[in-house]
Amino acid sequence: MTITVSSSAIAAVSQMFEALHGVLDKAAARCAETGVEESVYLNWRLAPDMFPLATQIRFATEIPARALSRLAGAELPSFPDDETSFAEMKARIDRAEMIIKKLDEAALDANPEANVTVPMGPMEVTLPRLVFAQNWILPNLYFHVMTAYLILRHLGVDIGKKDFLISLREYIPNA
Repeated sequence: MTITVSSSAIAAVSQMFEALHGVLDKAAARCAETGVEESVYLNWRLAPDMFPLATQIRFATEIPARALSRLAGAELPSFPDDETSFAEMKARIDRAEMIIKKLDEAALDANPEANVTVPMGPMEVTLPRLVFAQNWILPNLYFHVMTAYLILRHLGVDIGKKDFLISLREYIPNA
């Protein structure tokens, strides 16, 4: 089996987005149980110089949707960043996943060694397409999803590793 940008990235995105859905469901239940408004959780951060939960989810959805669209030569999607509830965050996750699933896999996989130039903050960086996918898109996805997990875990939401091993459930009983 050949590992391609589309096969690795789409599988990772799908698993992480499903995991985000699950932990947000648990966070919503925890808010309902404790009477804490969802906005408290969405604005929570672990350190003063860190982005809050809402921004972590926004980055976890926007970065792969925009970056994979760039690799596929598709129009770059725009996200309004105005979500104020877990339900709206879940809708954002669904939208990002739909954008990614509609991308042309052949275009994603074309010329893996060819360079792509992308804006990163105040500069532009040129990387081979496969390196961009493996060393920038996926690590960003995992970083922001894990940071969202850590914020929710810190707030007392009952989540753990099993909430992220979703794609292994068919292979590992009770995962």
